[in-house]
Amino acid sequence: MNPQVKMPANGNHPLKLQFGLINHEGRYLTAENFSFKVNASAPSLKKKQMWTLEQDSQDTQVVYLRSHLGRYLASDKDGKVTCEADGHNSDCRFLIIAQSDGRWALQSEQHLRFFGGSRDYLSCFAQVITNAELWGMHLALHPQANLLSVARRRYAHLSAEDGEIAVDVNIPWGVAALLTLVYMDGKYCLKTCDGRFLSNDGKLLMQSGRATAYTLELKCGKLAFKDCEGKYLSPMGPTGTLRSGRCSKPGKDELFDLEESHPQVVLMATNGRYVSIRQGVSLAANQDDETDMETFQMEIDKETRKCTFRTSQGNYWALVAHGGIQSTASEVSANTMFAVEWLGHKVAIKANNGKYVCTKKNGQLLAVSDSIGADEQLTLKLINRPMLILRGENGFICHHKNSNALDASRSVYDIFNLQYSNGVYHIKGVDGRFWYVNTSGLVCSDGEVPEDFSLELLEHGRLAIRTKNGKYLRGDQGGTLKGDGLCPNSSALWEY
Repeated sequence: MNPQVKMPANGNHPLKLQFGLINHEGRYLTAENFSFKVNASAPSLKKKQMWTLEQDSQDTQVVYLRSHLGRYLASDKDGKVTCEADGHNSDCRFLIIAQSDGRWALQSEQHLRFFGGSRDYLSCFAQVITNAELWGMHLALHPQANLLSVARRRYAHLSAEDGEIAVDVNIPWGVAALLTLVYMDGKYCLKTCDGRFLSNDGKLLMQSGRATAYTLELKCGKLAFKDCEGKYLSPMGPTGTLRSGRCSKPGKDELFDLEESHPQVVLMATNGRYVSIRQGVSLAANQDDETDMETFQMEIDKETRKCTFRTSQGNYWALVAHGGIQSTASEVSANTMFAVEWLGHKVAIKANNGKYVCTKKNGQLLAVSDSIGADEQLTLKLINRPMLILRGENGFICHHKNSNALDASRSVYDIFNLQYSNGVYHIKGVDGRFWYVNTSGLVCSDGEVPEDFSLELLEHGRLAIRTKNGKYLRGDQGGTLKGDGLCPNSSALWEY
């Protein structure tokens, strides 16, 4: 990372849009590993069915579709479709023609023909759009994100006292700013952190239905949510109440960015008190309750895996003279980067001076220790994932249809409940039963009593889960979730 990097207001960039494309037979467009062939034969969305949308830098109407192999979909003058190009050439330029039902027709900009077909018979030669040239979009992003209004430059969050989603905060803080996109029959619902669904009249409902289902539309790389009446969600009034307006065409007010939701944590020192900025700029463990002042956003660097801690005011923890730590930095630098070492249910934090952060008798935090003792250990609690959706290298974790074991390779996801208790986590399924590891190492989901797990936030956007025996949860080759991993390798890292 450059010494001084100016980040966007929230430290986030809009997520690159990744999705599956579903043809008229309900099959997904697939890029095969060999000879760069494409077909539409797959019944579900896995890695080979994921496409990334890239916009042309000059003409925002033109898009390129990049496969999981990093190659681009292209069509020649005879309508032959390949996915071999390794750059943006003229045959790779497509226009998205959105239909009223939310499906897309993809038109070759160069040859003006439409892309469609089924199984191995795909071509881009149709002169008019029929059902065979229409594609549904199934988002392949992790479904939990922060929602930013393009027009207001404010984030959506659950305002529980007003019973609405308000779009009026500068930084998406705490669990209220986490929204979950629930995919149902080609449409999406917006679910709040307390499990309610946004209805098009702005009310929050316990059950999903016609009024809570939206078609996703894309305009200049931004998202719009179209309701069952053909109107679009937009922020209304002074608090930015999210509900459908009168527009039947999306303008700037109806456009949103999805941004990655970073983990937000509270830290407790050995004195049993929370690390806080309430007393001013110096960090100290001296508070008994958890407020925004005790909550910190962990932003993990993709390359170094070091971490910055951002406050609710938007500043970073920084190492200052004599090992002091203050929440004064407005930009990322070497002194705002900390290495986090995971010690079972606790963590130790090492500053840029090579010293561990220690809690002094008065609660002050100083990076002055050469080794880890009791005073260098902190309990770290993840607060903004009460609803847990986990995706591994082969797919999402989901209940198994015919057994109590958990699958780790599904294209659909289940939402699990994450509960924190004295330094450990319990994971609960929809039916109220708990995860546990059985004697043969399988992770099961029908436990009567909670089993202890610990979480390690190891990489940007990925965590590892350890069992009470210190092993890691991993997805095996057959797609089953097992509790026998010896190290946090790629099969034991989960997007969350």
